[in-house]
Amino acid sequence: MLSGRNPKRDVVAWSTGKLRNRVSSGQTNCQLVGKEVVSHDLATVRIGFIGAGQMATALAKGFLSAGVLTPDRIIAADAYPAASESFQSKTNARIAASNRDVCKQTDVIFLAVKPQQMSAVLSDIRMSVESRHLFVSIAAGVPLKRLEDSLGNHCRAIRVMPNTPCLVGAGAAAYALGSTATADDSQLVQSLLNTVGVSAQVAESLLDPITGLSGSGPAFVYMMIEALSDGGVRAGLPRELATKFAAQTVFGAARMVLETQQHPGVLKDAVTSPGGTTIAGIQALENAGVRGALMTAVMSATERSRQLSQG
Repeated sequence: MLSGRNPKRDVVAWSTGKLRNRVSSGQTNCQLVGKEVVSHDLATVRIGFIGAGQMATALAKGFLSAGVLTPDRIIAADAYPAASESFQSKTNARIAASNRDVCKQTDVIFLAVKPQQMSAVLSDIRMSVESRHLFVSIAAGVPLKRLEDSLGNHCRAIRVMPNTPCLVGAGAAAYALGSTATADDSQLVQSLLNTVGVSAQVAESLLDPITGLSGSGPAFVYMMIEALSDGGVRAGLPRELATKFAAQTVFGAARMVLETQQHPGVLKDAVTSPGGTTIAGIQALENAGVRGALMTAVMSATERSRQLSQG
């Protein structure tokens, strides 16, 4: 289900305590860990980042801007001091001395390292995993089973595929639940992701197509904007104006699709008059195979994501 709701309205409960009468009445979605039940409260949850790069910074800034978290409830660690310093300067959050310190001081931990660094990180923190922890991986190509196997049987994990427009609060992020993640875990992560765009829960098998479409898609759109700008310059426009209008045109068209909820083909036809300029341009695009090229780009990126997931 796609969601872009106000995260402040996504009220969930984070608590660790004994199962009481809700178990017998069937009113709990929480997971039993030993004799304790773990659920989530956005008002008190502590968030950690292992890896403090651009994506981690964008997420933390989104959480803060939406007012769902305060800097004192966010902490990060990164192997590179420059990344830690940048994260702290942009968020006013705390910096931990190590990955294990992040685990000790938080409830939800975002694994925001490069895929090739993940094995070392998981090995480092394995002995620090506790029942309260929820791990959220944003590393491409790292399956949930690998996370669960590496962190232990009781590890609760969620895998997320965000994209770079979350840097400006316009991201599209899909996420999949691990085998022991709960409905409350899902709601909490959705609430957090919605602070930097929109989110949708999907089966893990769909994260590869999501990577091909929305994960890699911004690069395809940047190429489209660049090409439109080049066309404007070729037609006589100054570069700055051409780029500004190309970007605004893509932005406006995207808003039309999202807000009117009409099929893109219907909106295209509304701009296309018989014998006019638009249909002449569309014919040129069709002759050049633009539609097929974009479809192939998504499929190629999807296949590469599958290859990375398989190691």
